[in-house]
Amino acid sequence: MKARVKLVDGMMFVGESGSGHAVVMDGAPEYGGRNVGIRPMEMLLIGLGGCTAFDVVQILRKGREDVTDCEVEVTAERAETDPKVFTAIHVDYRVKGRDLAPAKVERAIELSKEKYCSASIMLGAVAKITHSWTAVDEDSALEATT
Repeated sequence: MKARVKLVDGMMFVGESGSGHAVVMDGAPEYGGRNVGIRPMEMLLIGLGGCTAFDVVQILRKGREDVTDCEVEVTAERAETDPKVFTAIHVDYRVKGRDLAPAKVERAIELSKEKYCSASIMLGAVAKITHSWTAVDEDSALEATT
């Protein structure tokens, strides 16, 4: 796996993945940026959310669950002093589908957290990661939450 990051202007960088996709990153104006892109630390949270969402949907679909939507909200706290690493991260899942089994949703999240999500496991080495979830049945509007 490879990535390349190139300075464009001021504090704006373009990051390119080995698979050929690009993203703009930029700093806040007080650091010489123009606020035209995602901050690098935000990219880490987005990566974590994408990694675990991918796992959860894949696990549920392999288990024949009819998943129609999955939204993951990731919030984090950072250390006060440099290096300002993440100290606490909370991952909240909202999984929608038809006749979803709440126990299967919970198990898919556990499997992602403990076995499959490399980003979560790596960030969990330096930050306390907590999870919550809601499963929404599209047909009946019933919700299961933890």
